[in-house]
Amino acid sequence: MARREIPSEVLLARLPLFQALDTATLARLAAVTTRHPFKRGEPVFRRGDPVEGMYVVVYGEIKLWGRTPKGAPRLTGMAGPGQCFGEPVMFLERAAVVTAEAASDALLLRIARTAIFNELDSSPSFARAMIVGLSRRVEGLVQELERQALSNGTERFVAYLLHRCDDPGAPFETTLPAAKNAIASQLNLTPEHFSRILQELQQAGLLRVTGRKIAVPQPDRLMGAWMRE
Repeated sequence: MARREIPSEVLLARLPLFQALDTATLARLAAVTTRHPFKRGEPVFRRGDPVEGMYVVVYGEIKLWGRTPKGAPRLTGMAGPGQCFGEPVMFLERAAVVTAEAASDALLLRIARTAIFNELDSSPSFARAMIVGLSRRVEGLVQELERQALSNGTERFVAYLLHRCDDPGAPFETTLPAAKNAIASQLNLTPEHFSRILQELQQAGLLRVTGRKIAVPQPDRLMGAWMRE
């Protein structure tokens, strides 16, 4: 029996960016929304391509790849369910500055730029939601710059890890959003250097690594060891 396709209007209504919108606004956006399934490894768009709309992730994960000054690929971010991407260059009406690639099988909704602009003109709640989303993106970039300013790779990784910790006094687990090689590139490390950092921190009893899953039994101890470096 064929799976019933969920209407775009219903999918949009479930996503944080659109939850505050009224029925009429959702209907207008749904009418110009297209859905795009992607298999793992497929590009959504490439660096230099025109981006004439914004993408919202229904399920799956999307990797955003930039370039180092030497031209090597570098992970610059991830977009997961309920998150959007492509809107900064959409607003600037410029070509993509990153390559977006499906990290897993994914379903995306694409909303045309003209429809977004029309709603921004007529819906204050939608405009505020867009501003919040872009502000969070800027906050993330600032945090990334702060990490890159740290003097060594261990400091950068510990700062990256502790950013995911809500309570330094309680154990926590996190799953790396991409393969270790990709995280290494995001932290401006070679894969070999990143592996050594993980090994050293495990040997010191500061964390446990199982594949992409990392457990930190005592975040405050990890933080203290890093600050004594």
